[in-house]
Amino acid sequence: MAPRRWLLLLFLAAGVLQPLAQPDSRGFISIDCGLAEEASYVDDTTTLAYVSDSGFTDAGTNYNISAEYLGFSRRGHNLRSFPDGVRNCYTLRSLVSGLKPPASFDLHIGVNFWKTVNISTWGADQGNTAVVEAIVVVPDDLLQVCLVNTGGGTPFISSLDLRPLKRTFYPQATAEQGLVMLARFNAAPVNKTGTIRYPDDPHDRLWYPWFDATIWAEISTTERVYGVGDDLFEVPWKVMQTAIVTRNASENIWFGWESLDAEPRDDDPSRPGYIAILHFAELQLLNASNGELRQFYINLNDELAYPTGFTPEHLISNAIYDTKPSRHSGYNLSINATANSTLPPILNAVEMYYVIPTTNLGTDSQDGL
Repeated sequence: MAPRRWLLLLFLAAGVLQPLAQPDSRGFISIDCGLAEEASYVDDTTTLAYVSDSGFTDAGTNYNISAEYLGFSRRGHNLRSFPDGVRNCYTLRSLVSGLKPPASFDLHIGVNFWKTVNISTWGADQGNTAVVEAIVVVPDDLLQVCLVNTGGGTPFISSLDLRPLKRTFYPQATAEQGLVMLARFNAAPVNKTGTIRYPDDPHDRLWYPWFDATIWAEISTTERVYGVGDDLFEVPWKVMQTAIVTRNASENIWFGWESLDAEPRDDDPSRPGYIAILHFAELQLLNASNGELRQFYINLNDELAYPTGFTPEHLISNAIYDTKPSRHSGYNLSINATANSTLPPILNAVEMYYVIPTTNLGTDSQDGL
């Protein structure tokens, strides 16, 4: 079988399937971890059907979340904790190939390190929850997601979701490397506190609101924004309908981060590599005969990341992105108007990832299933 591309989402909530469910008609697998055996339900927000994780692992203990820590999502009402053993895994078969105490533990995809989860970094503004996401190419019809006890507390998980992606999506994800999400921002959304996901995004990616009225202005349209040609990302049109702009053409859009979420590890001492994907669409009908022009440069760490000035198309979604990981101790992007531009730079959405090796997505002989 040819390798298949998957979006992998883990939802973690802290607080004091019917056997082997198959993908639904969209290819989605949605597991509520800690849900009673054979229980299932339809999520009110996404209308997606969730099943118990009892058919995917026989390790761990189920707990209900204390009332004071309950969030809006039903998936955060319970969790499965793994007090015993070092590695405890979820085995997801029949794929089409392509506790409030502070805890710190590792996540693995197969035998490959994915991410360290450290609850002490979660703030109250996150609702005592965290979402961990990766895009990986699965070469076989089986994938294991493992929670590894590193001595920092009992690992736990609230839900586990798999979403199939088109083979052409996110070409930076290969058989050798996966993409771990740092951020996926919807710039200046109409709902400043709401997250866009399925059904507005058919692929069930999470687009988080991003806007600061003290820094940026916002523009929007009620018209639909379309992708064209071989669209490698298919950003939802509801995301592309809004954008941030600087308050005048002389100011820059700037954002960046240091190597904090992707620290080099003892078993992988190489500097982490970053991937940025910037999404643009012109939302205003410009009068070229009157000299109106929106054109800008995109810079990475004060060097041009795109060779020429870029002009977004009206109501057409375009992306500027890294094709290979950029390895820096910091990653600072800036967007500034060209000398000919009469309008400020614009940004509709941005995705940021770091890469992890995925050369072997097999299982470990010691894994608890």
